[in-house]
Amino acid sequence: MAHRTHPRALFAPAPLAAAAALALSLPAAAQQAAVPAAPAVDAATAAADTAPATTTTITVTGRTPAPAVSGFGEQPLSSTPISARVLGERQLQDGGARQVADLVRFDAGLTDAYNAEGYWGNVSMRGYALDPRFNHRRDGLPISGETAIALDNKAGVELFKGTSGIQAGASAPGGLLNYTVKRPDRTVRSATLGWRENGTVGAAVDLSQRFGEDERYGLRLNAAAERLRPQTRDLHGERQLLALAGDVKLTRDTLLEAEVEHNRQSQPSVPGFSLRGDTVPNAHDIDPRTNLNNQRWSQPVVFDANTASLRLTQRLEGNWKLSAHAMTQRLRTDDRLAFPFGCSAENHYDRYCSNGSFDFYDYRSDNERRRSDALNLQAQGETQTGTLTHALTAGVLFTRFENRIPKQAFNFLDLSGQDDGSVQADPKPELTTDTVSRKEKTTEFYLRDKLRLDERNQFWLGLRHTRIQRDSHSSDGSALPPYEQSFNTPWVAFSHTVNEGLTAYASFGHGIESRTVPFVPTYSNPGYVLPAQRSRQAELGFKGNNGQGLQWNVAAFDIEQPYARDTGTSFTIKGRQHHRGLEASAEQRAGAWQLAASAMALRARIEDNDLDGNRPPNVPAFSLRLMAGHDVAALPGLNLQSWLVHEGQRTVLPTDDSPRIGGWTRVDLGARYVQRTDSTTLTWRAGVDNVFNRRAWRESPTLSNHVYLYPLAPRTFRVSLQADF
Repeated sequence: MAHRTHPRALFAPAPLAAAAALALSLPAAAQQAAVPAAPAVDAATAAADTAPATTTTITVTGRTPAPAVSGFGEQPLSSTPISARVLGERQLQDGGARQVADLVRFDAGLTDAYNAEGYWGNVSMRGYALDPRFNHRRDGLPISGETAIALDNKAGVELFKGTSGIQAGASAPGGLLNYTVKRPDRTVRSATLGWRENGTVGAAVDLSQRFGEDERYGLRLNAAAERLRPQTRDLHGERQLLALAGDVKLTRDTLLEAEVEHNRQSQPSVPGFSLRGDTVPNAHDIDPRTNLNNQRWSQPVVFDANTASLRLTQRLEGNWKLSAHAMTQRLRTDDRLAFPFGCSAENHYDRYCSNGSFDFYDYRSDNERRRSDALNLQAQGETQTGTLTHALTAGVLFTRFENRIPKQAFNFLDLSGQDDGSVQADPKPELTTDTVSRKEKTTEFYLRDKLRLDERNQFWLGLRHTRIQRDSHSSDGSALPPYEQSFNTPWVAFSHTVNEGLTAYASFGHGIESRTVPFVPTYSNPGYVLPAQRSRQAELGFKGNNGQGLQWNVAAFDIEQPYARDTGTSFTIKGRQHHRGLEASAEQRAGAWQLAASAMALRARIEDNDLDGNRPPNVPAFSLRLMAGHDVAALPGLNLQSWLVHEGQRTVLPTDDSPRIGGWTRVDLGARYVQRTDSTTLTWRAGVDNVFNRRAWRESPTLSNHVYLYPLAPRTFRVSLQADF
């Protein structure tokens, strides 16, 4: 997948306004209960409401902090000039989220971006696929997303939307994902047991305790194990997690935090379906449980991930704070697949044959090693210049990334497979394909200033200077040209408080994205790192809170990214990919009801090249998320939930005559029942995803210039029991 390059190349050359109106007119409803599909405005709190004593309670108000990854953590999200979202722990649990791919249920701005079962997950924000190397953060520090990221020890997931140059030196322009680690901030005694169709069984414990004089010390342990038996055939696997977080209050103003996590997942991955010649197969004729990686010799993809961090925070006089935060991540991956790719019989290498057959390959890339190290030194505080108040943040971030990819097997099996999974072939495990390994060092200096002009008006200024150094070499021992580049990414915004419950803002910023030519001989410069390309975003938004349970926001955005075209023989940067869109979300709570909605309308186009005016592949023009929850008065503690997830049609190719996959709508149902005694709280959860067993193509991603089609998962039942002591 990320390293599964083009094998054949080795051998041959509207409705948004209605949705917003619906969201704003939702009947008054809802007590304090989790809102699994809460919108972007102050949604960090959706996890906290009627939680047991072991869950932090956060009131849903305009004082909800902005996501930490935005750099404005002590500023209320309702008055911060950014589009952001925080998915809380309770919210993720009610929605049955276990991995990155599950996040798309909660926000209309997120869509699938090559989410193959058994592999690492990835999403698009505002139509741009996030780069797993640069767009993932863990407690604000960069990590690689090229692994299975467990959510069991995460307090939440932060979504920072839009050009990410304010927080990342080099990254895709859609935004950032930040995973916040559970800390020993309270006493927790929790155990969970869950089951999911067709026999997936998992157990987890969460233990947290503070002790010592004035609760000076804290420890939190999370452990999880799961036997994976999904409905997709021949996809048995398992995963384990062990994580420990601790802190010590060295003095009243000095806090030292440390945490370590080991995560392992072993499970075969699933190749996608594809075009049959020039035709999109009818999704109703495809069994979504089919696994094209069902060979007798198929092996699991194994992700081993070890992560550790250390953070020292020192508070000073005058509301200033110093921090030093270091993190290291070590990944080991065995990536294997019986890989369907292209159709030599019809001279197509970006799709399957007209009859559903395809060329078959044995792909094996064992012992891939990735290492990420980061150190962030930062100072925050306030100062006064005349009548102006400055909230300043200044710092430097050092990062180092290294990947070592040994020689691979990428061997043509001299046999045609079939997209019904009926063909068995003999393996060819010989290591025949050279790879590229890289080392990268990045230094980023940054400065942010929230300039308060008066009670209603604020300027927000940011500047990031980044220097990148990269060295690459092939597994055959040859070195590729080194790469070095420096650049600045500015960001500026203005916000105006119209009244106590309404804020308007406008922002503009730059980002930088770095791309690499695939290491395949048919390219003129295989494996070369291309000069970093600059993206831009402008955004205009409004945020509102009526103080009576209604929160809403609307944002219009315009993002330009240099367009990278991969034809399988050339990889060029020419023209741009231009996304203009409108996002809206609303949440209404009153009484026994909880209602939420989010929607995004997106006009995505390729401009200024031979594809001018065409839609980029795998980008829906419209997406909608609706949620409703109701507390049943006849049975106190019971909350019934429903979700509606809709996405519009997507193009499959960047051409003007591209086939398309149709839009789809999925309905999910859930229930949560809380039983309380003097010493124990039991939380029962049950759900059914894709209630009507809808069949449709979920997404149409392109990998190594090959089109893949992934179906909606079939109807799936899930139940769990959480005990808090």
